[in-house]
Amino acid sequence: MGGLRLFAERSRACRSGGLVWMSVTAVLLSAAVTAGVQRPREAGRERAGFDVLRDIEYVPEGHERQKLDLYLPKETETKASRPLIVWVHGGAWLAGSKDRCPAVRFTREGFAVASINYRLSQHATFPAQIQDCKAAIRWLRAHAGTYAYDPNRIGVWGASAGGHLVAMLGTAGDVNDFDVGPNAGVSSRVQAVCDFFGPTDFTKMSSFPSTMDHDSPDSPESKLIGGAIQENHDKARQANPITYVTKDDPPFLIVHGDKDPLVPHNQSALLHEALKNAGVEATFYTVAGGGHGGFQDPNVGPLVTKFFNKHLTKR
Repeated sequence: MGGLRLFAERSRACRSGGLVWMSVTAVLLSAAVTAGVQRPREAGRERAGFDVLRDIEYVPEGHERQKLDLYLPKETETKASRPLIVWVHGGAWLAGSKDRCPAVRFTREGFAVASINYRLSQHATFPAQIQDCKAAIRWLRAHAGTYAYDPNRIGVWGASAGGHLVAMLGTAGDVNDFDVGPNAGVSSRVQAVCDFFGPTDFTKMSSFPSTMDHDSPDSPESKLIGGAIQENHDKARQANPITYVTKDDPPFLIVHGDKDPLVPHNQSALLHEALKNAGVEATFYTVAGGGHGGFQDPNVGPLVTKFFNKHLTKR
């Protein structure tokens, strides 16, 4: 995170003409998300334990971003029964890549892992991003037999913008308006959601301490929905995972630092409250003193492992 702060200071010093600080901050969010979770070990050390299939098109002949990578354990006693964890990267919906996938560590425990790209806000405004995530889930479920994982045990994990999108996958799994494209008729619902500091109610983000003006027309949230947040409440509501919460949503694990300077801690508190009020199983873990990822809390990693083991492995 030290490099992020240094870049921010230099960017403030260099802004001129039409360049505003909000644009710089949006790009910085990508770097912050990369630091949001423990990075996997170098591929060379783990490659012996899994096979990697890269750049699979989940929308055939679609946008260049509509691709995913699959990490498949080489040795599993009952391959067909292994669960799948899908990583959704962050980056303010305008940056980021499937190439860095912290969920790869789960291959050592017999999980299959997928990491997906999706169209960014400069390519298309919301709901394109959740449409792509749902299309990826449908593709993964439709091809479960080919790659030997269980189509009925799919969990998702994401940070920041990725946290927002996995929360949307969890609460809007039954919203057919977001299911467009191939593999029609295949469910895009998931069985477990791990949301790391994802935004929820954009209209309330600037009501809490933040280094960003989320209401600015140039904010990442405004760029996502195609207009200034406070002038487009209907669009903001459409992009809010809380809008779709129902009692049949899958279990959630929500993790957020209480000193997050970019996505206020309150955003996760709002989602957790809505889930609990609906009767959804939800755990909210606050990282004391934690910022926008880069957590040093030793409880976070085991908490994620315990969550996916509980909800995705057969007992």
